[in-house]
Amino acid sequence: MDGLLLDSERVARQCFVEACRDCDWEPDLDVYNLCIGSTYAATEQILCTNFGARFPWQAVSERWHDLYHARVLHHPVVVKSGAVEVLDLLDRHGVPAALATSTRRETTIAKLGNAKLSNRFQHVICGGETRRGKPHPDPYLEAVQRLGLAPHVCWAFEDSDNGVRAAVAAGLTVFQVPDLVRPSDSVQALGHTIVRSLHEVVALLASLPAR
Repeated sequence: MDGLLLDSERVARQCFVEACRDCDWEPDLDVYNLCIGSTYAATEQILCTNFGARFPWQAVSERWHDLYHARVLHHPVVVKSGAVEVLDLLDRHGVPAALATSTRRETTIAKLGNAKLSNRFQHVICGGETRRGKPHPDPYLEAVQRLGLAPHVCWAFEDSDNGVRAAVAAGLTVFQVPDLVRPSDSVQALGHTIVRSLHEVVALLASLPAR
């Protein structure tokens, strides 16, 4: 969802920077980028490990939460170019879709509703609803199970490296549409397909035979 369908990663990053500076901490965005696509718990671990014991995590996280949710819960986040076209093509081809996101359910439902995307997925798997989150495969394994399909017949679309790692580990065919950060060398070596935009995804889907 975040960074692929919705242009929300930029909002999250800006709120993080504001929260850190409000707490007298100058953030290193290279460290922040490691958190993109990961769970809340993993984000805490990454930031605290890399920033050290002096990092005021509790204060930053509370301020970050307040800033971010004030923006995304009550105002629509911009839908990424090509996202609606992808979902429309899936509908026309009769292809079921599930959403696997690291965002908690309450926030996910609010974001999808504000963006008018609430009814575009047969299933929604949210952060904290599987034993492990991304980059582990659990969210994608849960998604394909709910769809009643085998992983190898499913496509996954991701923006983040953590999401790609999860989908590859689950055995799906993976397409990455990078958002804020270019794929790392280690992720590029996974052998999945990297495209420049969701419009390239539209072209891929348009080549499927109609049902």
